[in-house]
Amino acid sequence: MSEIEPVLLRDQAAGPGMPASPLAPHQLERPAVRGAATVHVMGFWWRALAAAIDLAVIAPAAMLVTLIVSKIAGVGLPPSNLRLLDVDMWIDLMLATDPALVMAMVLFVAIGLTYLLVFHIVLGRTLGMRALKMRIIDVYGDRPSPARCTARCAGYLAGAATLFLGFFWIGFDSEKRGLHDWIAGTYVIRA
Repeated sequence: MSEIEPVLLRDQAAGPGMPASPLAPHQLERPAVRGAATVHVMGFWWRALAAAIDLAVIAPAAMLVTLIVSKIAGVGLPPSNLRLLDVDMWIDLMLATDPALVMAMVLFVAIGLTYLLVFHIVLGRTLGMRALKMRIIDVYGDRPSPARCTARCAGYLAGAATLFLGFFWIGFDSEKRGLHDWIAGTYVIRA
């Protein structure tokens, strides 16, 4: 890296024959700033695939913790005619605020958010993002701070509360950012 040497110019106010004066430090030419790195922002389908990988990691852990907690607490789903694919039964249980279902949902969300927060803060990406060679950056190109990671996780809740429109937004946004990205000021790029 070359250093800038002070440029001696003839002072405009000085007459002919007057000695030249060096420029003030704020008048020196600055070296050319290194060009910004080109990044490739990842789109909806790649991010959905990474989320599916993360869900494959989170779901078994959440089910195991939920099973253990339900045995300890002594709550469970009603055993009569339990059919996993019966949508009407699940809607009835949700509307009735069944304690077992509410506990399972709260544990699943808590485990999922903990997973996301820890991996975002520690690695700057989740396991699904790592598998697909993606990472999270802030608007300055750096790894997001813990505060941005926390805001991003809160943005996940906001995205889910809008019937997942905050996530589908990625497919239509010109910058390929979801609601959680806009809230936290982050991008997901190819690593």
